[in-house]
Amino acid sequence: MPRPKKPASPCRYFNSSPEIIRLVVMMYVRFPLSLRNVEDRLAERGIDICHETVRDWWNRFGPLFAADVGRQRVSRIKGFRQWKWHLDEVYVKINGEMHYLWRAVDQEGEALESYVTKTRDKKAALRFMKKALKRHGSPAEITTDGLRSYEAAMSELGNTDKQEVGRWANNRVENSHLPFRRRERAMLRFRQTKSLQKFASVHHNVHDHFNLDRHLIDRKTYKANRSAALAGWQNLMA
Repeated sequence: MPRPKKPASPCRYFNSSPEIIRLVVMMYVRFPLSLRNVEDRLAERGIDICHETVRDWWNRFGPLFAADVGRQRVSRIKGFRQWKWHLDEVYVKINGEMHYLWRAVDQEGEALESYVTKTRDKKAALRFMKKALKRHGSPAEITTDGLRSYEAAMSELGNTDKQEVGRWANNRVENSHLPFRRRERAMLRFRQTKSLQKFASVHHNVHDHFNLDRHLIDRKTYKANRSAALAGWQNLMA
């Protein structure tokens, strides 16, 4: 019986090694660095690339790496019986115009879905929730704030009995916005809706992959988890 063919590496047509490409994408997406900051950090390591190469690589490979990380994480927790979601939206300015970034996180604070819209009415909430439910399945409980758009959308989807609204019940997702806000400031905001949607989707998967809650565990455990996360990143698309 012939062996199944191994998927070809997406890095096969580039002169640089896959290890360098993964390092560049991780540095730019994970840390609040500009394109030129990444170029300078790599120069210290003897890696000579242009900041435009950093831009090209994160645009080309970032979504691929993030999708692989997301599939691995969701496959581990999707069968959890008491899977809970927290939904929230934050405003993001694009060329001076107000837009809204909708985000869904689970009970551990790990982001599941992000979606950009110009409004936050029922139609926008419904599109966001349909997208999240289609990709990740139905949770046991959905926590939201008091925005009426959530209630209207859940009523249409038949999930009213799963909704929970509380004054501090949604702190999990509200705190999860902070890493993205820090990254947004370093990028001097966004100029296109498409670029915001793309970066938000990539950022939350990469950030959660390396978010090890070091303040909750001892040093030895943290180092072991960090090594495992780095090893997992190096094996992406290998």
